[in-house]
Amino acid sequence: MCSTSQKHRDFVSEPMGDNLVTELPGIGSVLGSKLSEAKFTKAYNVLGQFLVLDKNEELFVGWLKETCSANSKQAGDCYTALNAWCDEHL
Repeated sequence: MCSTSQKHRDFVSEPMGDNLVTELPGIGSVLGSKLSEAKFTKAYNVLGQFLVLDKNEELFVGWLKETCSANSKQAGDCYTALNAWCDEHL
């Protein structure tokens, strides 16, 4: 298993609540701003898209790259965190 960031561990261990999109691992202020412009302001909005795409890594990473210009690492970190969160909480 690969190591994860503290942000990842914190995100996965807590309920989603009303966390802002910038609470997602891989998403900082620049990408968060771009996601907000696309009407994805909360982490649960991105989770919804993740679920609509059937938790498919290729589709989700592609969507994140297209929507907010995330690079492969940022999109992968976000995918990994959402997938782990779903395993923990759903």
